[in-house]
Amino acid sequence: MTTIPTPDLSHLSAQDYEHVYEPAEDTFLLLDALEADLDDLKAMNATLFLEVGSGSGCVSAFAAHILGSSTLYLSTDINARACNCTRRTGAQNKVTLDSIQTSFINGFHPRLKRSVDIICFNPPYVPTISVEASEAQGLRGIEGSWAGGSGGMQVTNVFLDMVHELLSPNGRFYLVAVKENNIPEIQERMKTLYQLDSKVVLSRRAGREYLSIVRFEFATST
Repeated sequence: MTTIPTPDLSHLSAQDYEHVYEPAEDTFLLLDALEADLDDLKAMNATLFLEVGSGSGCVSAFAAHILGSSTLYLSTDINARACNCTRRTGAQNKVTLDSIQTSFINGFHPRLKRSVDIICFNPPYVPTISVEASEAQGLRGIEGSWAGGSGGMQVTNVFLDMVHELLSPNGRFYLVAVKENNIPEIQERMKTLYQLDSKVVLSRRAGREYLSIVRFEFATST
């Protein structure tokens, strides 16, 4: 199996990571999930890749090494510094990453309807009080990368209701979640409301957290 190198992040400094989420176990688990699906992802001939909450740009740059130059790489983040880091990571790794400062995909949602082949979302999944999550999103800084509100799902729930409108018919959505997020409930909700089948493709313990990557696809008739 071909091994995809972890993107070069040597251009990012400790000062950058004071303001932007530094790649950690959740990031690398997502990279491993993408690499495990490498052959399928290549065969998709994806035209559009979207990462919501790109942070350092590590995931988008990794995806670009899998999918190649024919794919458009679009990322969003509420943090302006994260958008800048993502663009710089693209340049450092010789790929073009288009990064837009916005919440989720606000401002261009209708233009992406049923056209995104691959979506990656590593949300703020840590359970906190609701007010903390709301304030963190409002500050548009590094706090917004981890404070997840009630059940760690306050931010994630908003985007889950958008996914079905974005995914192309054969598209895939990769979500990072922790045990406290109640993954079976997420899976049931997405199946019932949006006919999205899902599978926990990787799981790993990282300190006190039990991380998982959940992959969603539209249900296919048999």
